[in-house]
Amino acid sequence: MTLLTRLDRLPLSRPHYLLLLIGGLGYTFDGMDSAVVAFLLPSAQEAWGLDNGQLGLIGSATPFGFLFGATVAGLLGDRIGRKKVMMYALAFYAVFSVVAAAAPSYEVFLVARVLAGAGAGAESAIIAPFLSEFVPARRRGWFIGALAGFFSFGFVLAALIGRFVVPTMDDGWRIAQVLTAVPIVMLLWWRRSLPESPRFLVQQGRHDEAEAVVADLERRVERATGRPLPPAPEGDALPVSETPKVNLVSALRFLWSPAMARRTAVIWLIWFVITFSYYGFFSWIPTLLVQRGITVTKSFEFSIIIYLAQVPGYFSAAWLSERLDRKNTIALYLAGSAVSAFWLSQMESPAAITVAGAVLSFFLNGTYAGVYSYTPEVFPTWIRATGTGLSSAFGRVGSILAPTIIGLSAASLGFGGVFGLTTAVLVVGVVCVVVFGLATAGRSLEDLTEQGEPARQTRKEMTS
Repeated sequence: MTLLTRLDRLPLSRPHYLLLLIGGLGYTFDGMDSAVVAFLLPSAQEAWGLDNGQLGLIGSATPFGFLFGATVAGLLGDRIGRKKVMMYALAFYAVFSVVAAAAPSYEVFLVARVLAGAGAGAESAIIAPFLSEFVPARRRGWFIGALAGFFSFGFVLAALIGRFVVPTMDDGWRIAQVLTAVPIVMLLWWRRSLPESPRFLVQQGRHDEAEAVVADLERRVERATGRPLPPAPEGDALPVSETPKVNLVSALRFLWSPAMARRTAVIWLIWFVITFSYYGFFSWIPTLLVQRGITVTKSFEFSIIIYLAQVPGYFSAAWLSERLDRKNTIALYLAGSAVSAFWLSQMESPAAITVAGAVLSFFLNGTYAGVYSYTPEVFPTWIRATGTGLSSAFGRVGSILAPTIIGLSAASLGFGGVFGLTTAVLVVGVVCVVVFGLATAGRSLEDLTEQGEPARQTRKEMTS
């Protein structure tokens, strides 16, 4: 049997769940960093006398950083390894979060927020493809969906910090940023023991190292389950050819080649649709609540309710991903998001807005669980991190554009128009996934990406 069939036949057990926890905590802190910025803006404005334009730049700083971090992480992950990039990205994020907390001026704060966002974006882009390469095909959808679910814990924690730390302490907005960074030190120490992806090692021709990683995981799974490992089907080793050198130009050429263009177009569009809708909603909902007569403090409390709805959204979608397939799960939750956005556009009272907003939050985050599972599955091992990173980066364009477009729409179209626009964007995503999406549930990564003449021919062209 091959190393990769040995991986795919392992039952999920304590070693896999430990990987889930270590990776998931990284997503928790990424989510905290992304969400906490909304609660820092009033304090930053007061501290430095900022105008709305400067506040807008702070709001865009993290998405800008995410875009560049995700792009660089993907490219480096396919060249130097997934684990190294994940560790360096986490350290980079922690350092610049502390710099932002201690920033003496608006300019230093803004630059530090961009750089912290780059670290968080790199971490976010690399961890799903990294861990997907350890998980058996039959449980991969649930595992990566549950991994993405840890983002929701970060958003809830950020909302709690925004409500109970920022307004209640001197320099609470600075303390909040330290709270998002300090736990990273423990996580970095914990992650030192993580192995490199055996699929990456095989792709690089480092077969002895890959064998050691797989053998160690087999021993730990057997010890955790207390039972002999199930037999694996015999399979021929995949043909080993020269691994192309990945850079931005060669990656884009491959991703948009005839063999991959359809997959790339679907994934990029899904990322743009969900990220545009998500950031448009979450960046504006506190303001829209205030405009409906709710106090700022109450709007933060309602925001906590809306953030809490993320948790069942993520984990229900993770569960469904194995039963409905990833593409169908994404389409279902995008459709639910579209209906919820339209419902929200018709609401007037604060309580009704909060309920509809919580339902929209449930479906938007369930979509993310499906997208994080789906994306690494459609790219070959040698370019998986780059493909995932570039997809995530393209989605960040939506997060950068959404606050501005939604803001202009709110001024000209009103509250209903904002979420009418969101509904239209989401409907486009549903149609795209249903018509053009690829079914992936239960299929090995190699079956999805390494087999087939079109993929081999395109790869041959890349190395010639």
